[in-house]
Formats: sequence, structure tokens, C-alpha cells
Amino acid sequence: MTEIKAEDRTPLIELADIYKIYQMGDESVYANNGITLTIYKGEFVAIVGRSGSGKSTLMNIIGALDVPTFGSYFLGGEDVSDMTDDELAGIRNKMIGFIFQQYNLLPKLNLMENVELPLLYAGVPSGERRERSLASLERVGLKEKWKNMPSQLSGGQQQRVSIARALAGDPSLILADEPTGALDSKTSREVLNFLKQLNEEGNTIVMITHDSSIALEAKRVVKIYDGKIDFDGDVSEYAAIL
Repeated sequence: MTEIKAEDRTPLIELADIYKIYQMGDESVYANNGITLTIYKGEFVAIVGRSGSGKSTLMNIIGALDVPTFGSYFLGGEDVSDMTDDELAGIRNKMIGFIFQQYNLLPKLNLMENVELPLLYAGVPSGERRERSLASLERVGLKEKWKNMPSQLSGGQQQRVSIARALAGDPSLILADEPTGALDSKTSREVLNFLKQLNEEGNTIVMITHDSSIALEAKRVVKIYDGKIDFDGDVSEYAAIL
């Protein structure tokens, strides 16, 4: 992928002074505590942090699964900050492809049916759904297995199906939550290489992980600590401080 000049970059994710506050009895817990972050189209960013750091809360906000208590969030120029649940669902379906640690495939559906689910929710006609889901399965090398059930696949193959599902709707953002967390080291490498390939093709990827060695596979690293950004920079800069 041709390197994008800084002045030509287009923001995809714009978070400004984001707070997410939970009430635990009389105590206010700041899961996100004033986060400001811009992610540009075509980037591959790892958001890394230990359990309890606030990275999962931030992922939920970026993924339009939740809204901040305070602050603003624009995704592709649309203000997501105070949308209703239905509006958030619409944004997720239109703009975000999710890759989960546990794959989240439906066991009673074959691979093609699993991949086309987001298209079904989006109201895409059945013929086009089939065509697009098969094309996505072909991209991850599993087109010939489209009739198979998830239980007939290895863990790595199931994760590739979840990647195909994320790609089927041609999303603006691919959000990967601990995508290698349930895989062995060899299969993890294959999945990470595939994410890199997707990024080289121009896809914007945000990967959430607790593992710094996994974060090093991205091009930019954002480290969350106690609900705040502790580091934001090039992956080589992050590697130097580990």
C-alpha cells in the first residue's frame, strides 16, 4: 500500500475528551478518563493495556456498542456520541466489521450463512448476499468449505470465517478484539499475517489486545493505563520502550 502523506490523511475515528464513568455504590469509577485520539483511514492501530486498564471500554465506544458519559466521538464524520441503541446498531452494521476472540459463529448455520448474517440485517437481497459471502470466503481461502458447519473447522479456520464475515459488508473499520486470544502460536501468526495483508490492501484495522508482543504486529500502538492514554506512537517507538 502506498504510504499516505500526513497532510492527505483523512480521519476515520475522532475521539475528543472521552469519559466513561460507572457508579459503584458511592464511588465513581472512571473507566475512560479524558481520552483524545484520532485514527486515520488506512491505519493499523493496536490498542494495548492490561485487564482493567479501560481498553475494553474504549473498544466498546469505538465499536458503537456503548456511548461515552462525556466527550464526543465521530466515526467517518458522523457523531456517534449520543446515539440511541437503534442508531448505534445501524452504524455498526453499516461501518464496522467485528472480529472476536471466540469467533461468535452460529453453530447451526453453515459458513456461507454465517458470513452473510450482517448482509441479511442490512437488507441485502439474497442473491447478492450469497455472492458477497462466497467472495469473502474466497478471500480467506475457505470458499470450497462454504457448506461446512463451524464445528467441522479448526480454530484458525473459524477465525478466518469470522474475518470473512467482517469483510462481507465492506466496512469502513475492522475492529479486532483479541483476535488471536483463542489460538496457538502458529495459527495466531497466520491470522496476524492476514490482518496485515488486509491493511496493505487499504483496510483500516483497530486491534485490541492485552499482549504487547501482539501489539507489535500493528504499525501504531496506543497504550491505555488507568483509563488514560499512556503511549501513542509508531510501533518501533513502542518496541524501544518495552
